Amino acid sequence: MAEVIVQLKKVNIYQGTSLILGDVNIVINKGEFVYLVGKTGTGKSSLLKTLYGDLPLSEGEAEVVGFNLREMDWKKVPYLRRNLGVVFQDFQLLTDRTVNENLKFVLRATGWKDEKLMDEKIADVLDKVGLKSKGFKKPFEMSGGEQQRVDVARALLNSPKLILADEPTGNLDPETSDEIMQLLFQICHDYGTTIVMATHDYLVINKYPARTLRTEKGQVLDNATISIL
Repeated sequence: MAEVIVQLKKVNIYQGTSLILGDVNIVINKGEFVYLVGKTGTGKSSLLKTLYGDLPLSEGEAEVVGFNLREMDWKKVPYLRRNLGVVFQDFQLLTDRTVNENLKFVLRATGWKDEKLMDEKIADVLDKVGLKSKGFKKPFEMSGGEQQRVDVARALLNSPKLILADEPTGNLDPETSDEIMQLLFQICHDYGTTIVMATHDYLVINKYPARTLRTEKGQVLDNATISIL
């Protein structure tokens, strides 16, 4: 039986007092690649923020990588985030530090203390994303595609069961977008990492088809039919 990584039952998602998504029912298993699509303002970001504990959940049942979101509070959120990775559209790297220093900062923030183990882990994730020799560089010395690979490497640091990718190809040219998509699918396939990727890029979805969730009119539609026209 497949391991369930994300399960939402009759979930209502709010921004303040405004209901953004209602009666959300989703099951995502280990090793699945799932797109999250929808027009701006239809709740994609709110759903992702709920999954990584940035938006509190008060209605419905939800479990993400073994954590009950209804029982989540500020003390438990760091433990949730150690078990998942987040890839951002705008990279969110510390520009005054090298790649190695960026990654070590995250490891320390999530409880790592042994310098040798941290160095080994950083070398491992940079190797996985094809940047084995780039750890000494600062972000401004790298291309957009390389910075996005660092962002993916950062998401891999704690060997997460789940990666949430928010428009990871949004600021990239088509060739670089292709490289990032190949990398994400490789991670999903090789390590069984579940990936949920929010995107507006229907050309990417057409080239790399996978299960698709769509936010529309306050609902989340599963396996939605996507047209690139």
